[in-house]
Amino acid sequence: MASITIRNLDKDVKKRLRVQAALHGHSMEEEARIILKSALSREPRELENLATAIRALFEPLGGTELPEVPREPIREPKNFWMEP
Repeated sequence: MASITIRNLDKDVKKRLRVQAALHGHSMEEEARIILKSALSREPRELENLATAIRALFEPLGGTELPEVPREPIREPKNFWMEP
């Protein structure tokens, strides 16, 4: 079995770990093992494209299609050097 040391653990986290371990009747070390095993046994979520994630979030609210804006032809730029 491997072992690790966790340094600079926040006091509040340590306190919460101690309380949770006591509630479950475990030592802090055993509780930490259970938490790590539980967190790491889940299948990692597949990363998705940010644009796809945003679309999936907002699409149920009514879609993302916008009306086409009517456009005019491009005007010739004004020549400030030659015209008064």
